Amino acid sequence: MDVATADEDDPFEEQREQAENPMRRLFAEYGAENTVAFVVGVVSSVVARVLDLIPPVLLGLAVDAIFFDNKAYTLLFVPDAWIPATNTGQLWLTIGIIAFAFFGGAAFHYTRNWGWNSFAQHIQHDIRTDTYDKMQRLNMDFFADKQTGEMMSILSNDVNRLERFLNDGMNSAFRLGVMVVGIAGVLLWINWQLALVTLLIVPLLALFTYKFVQTIQPKYAEVRSSVGQVNSRLENNLGGIQVIKTSNTESFESERVDDVSQDYFDANWDAIGTRIKFFPGLRVLAGVGFVLTFLIGGLWVLGQPLGPLSGTLDEGEFVTFILLGQRFIWPMAQFGQIINMYQRAYASAARIFGLMDEPSRIEEDPNADELVVEDGHVVYDDVTFGYDETETIIEDVSFEVEGGETLALVGPTGAGKSTVLKLLLRMYDVDEGAISIDDQDLRDVTIPSLRRQVGYVSQDTFLFYGTVAENITYGTFDADRENVVEAAKAAEAHDFITNLPDGYDTEVGERGVKLSGGQRQRISIARAILKDPEILVLDEATSDVDTETEMLIQRSLDRLTEDRTTFAIAHRLSTIKDADNIVVLEDGRIVERGSHEELIDSDGLYAHLWGVQAGEIDELPDEFVERAQERDARRVESDDD
Repeated sequence: MDVATADEDDPFEEQREQAENPMRRLFAEYGAENTVAFVVGVVSSVVARVLDLIPPVLLGLAVDAIFFDNKAYTLLFVPDAWIPATNTGQLWLTIGIIAFAFFGGAAFHYTRNWGWNSFAQHIQHDIRTDTYDKMQRLNMDFFADKQTGEMMSILSNDVNRLERFLNDGMNSAFRLGVMVVGIAGVLLWINWQLALVTLLIVPLLALFTYKFVQTIQPKYAEVRSSVGQVNSRLENNLGGIQVIKTSNTESFESERVDDVSQDYFDANWDAIGTRIKFFPGLRVLAGVGFVLTFLIGGLWVLGQPLGPLSGTLDEGEFVTFILLGQRFIWPMAQFGQIINMYQRAYASAARIFGLMDEPSRIEEDPNADELVVEDGHVVYDDVTFGYDETETIIEDVSFEVEGGETLALVGPTGAGKSTVLKLLLRMYDVDEGAISIDDQDLRDVTIPSLRRQVGYVSQDTFLFYGTVAENITYGTFDADRENVVEAAKAAEAHDFITNLPDGYDTEVGERGVKLSGGQRQRISIARAILKDPEILVLDEATSDVDTETEMLIQRSLDRLTEDRTTFAIAHRLSTIKDADNIVVLEDGRIVERGSHEELIDSDGLYAHLWGVQAGEIDELPDEFVERAQERDARRVESDDD
């Protein structure tokens, strides 16, 4: 896989390409709030590294001034009057300063690490929470194109990669920067001629590092792509573990996981192979620099300076060069790691800020009013909507529901029923027309106030990992246990809940896996009852349960819908035949409307759908069957696209 293919496999490529100056934004928007920790990290890095340079410099001075008596004992920034006159006193002073440098360096290394870790951890926390907040507020069509594992990759891998750069990368950059500049300055100050010999290796290190970065970046792009594929495959399989088991496809899925894992292994091993060649190569170059310094400096100390070298090189100066030269060359080599970390952090920041900049199709008026529901009178006025500009899902849909009435939406799969009700919840905004509640246009009210007034019971009931009580109170967190029990009783759920091992405190497992479909459905209904909404939306609330459970759920729904404006979607028409009004949709348009009896008498689409469920298939007209086949073919074509 080349880098172009890796980019094409990146589901957030579009967002990443739209992000401008992501690293600058990172520091501007999040760094400013953590200035104190940043300053502590920078200052401590500088001071700690300056203190680290003191021992080798003093060691070389001690060798020349105290042991060989080749030069006078002088210290930069220290008055001569403070320096002892005897060699013994100078030795104790040297030991004291070196000890201070070690202990002081340890203290500043601590504050350096505190500063950088605090800086990185606070930014990591803020970015992760902000990214999640933005992600959960995006339109539903955004999630339709993304897999959970891919989005988890941003919230986890990309955010963590930023933290590693802000902590390890920037910490190392300042530390190595001070070391390189400081050591180069000291070496030039001691003996500029030998310092130039030591610095000869720097251009080679820079060129070698540059080539490494050019080579490794495409490989890391492949690794990022393969990680996303592994996460998505694992997330899909764990979510569908029941289907895997009942289909006896464990071996098949193990092979598929093995395939994506092997792709990751190959991509990662390719990157590792390049990386493990790079660092030994750096060591070789560093070793060449060290050998040159040792050879030329050693001959110079022995009185055999090479070429144009002039003057003398004392033993202590040579010792300082050997000690500092090793410290100088290896930090230069480590800059390759920092550049590599920066490039990876840049790519992660681009994905994160690209996601944060993702536009929302729902634009909330900052001056919007709170929705006030008195009657629950809902009007759809010539509503047209499409998920994109290429296809219209619903067109010119108009109907009116008086407060307290029940309106049922029926029609073939793909007719647009769920889309109609998603517009009521403002999961999307209409392209044309308007929806109002008690004469208040939904676009003129705040989204939170709208969704507080609308209760939603779905066919695909989702329970969070936690207890039964926690799932019932989800969204009504301040409810007491008495109200929870009353809601459960109204939902025909209290009896089975009390028979669970820990009653209302029973853990339901991930997605409620420990409960049956009917039990999960009744908990969802209890949640809606506890919310006590003015308007209720029932989306296939009983389609996936047995007849007996359906009877229990229908009893609870009858209580829930009493005196509330209710919208119900149903394929099982027996559950909505008593609705005040029934609207029949086909291909996004209303084709029939009326009561159950009126629609049966009209012998149209509704009557034919009723006939299908009544087992009267042989009596259906050919035109109905042909239209059903055409609709099915269009759905398949749409899925393929």
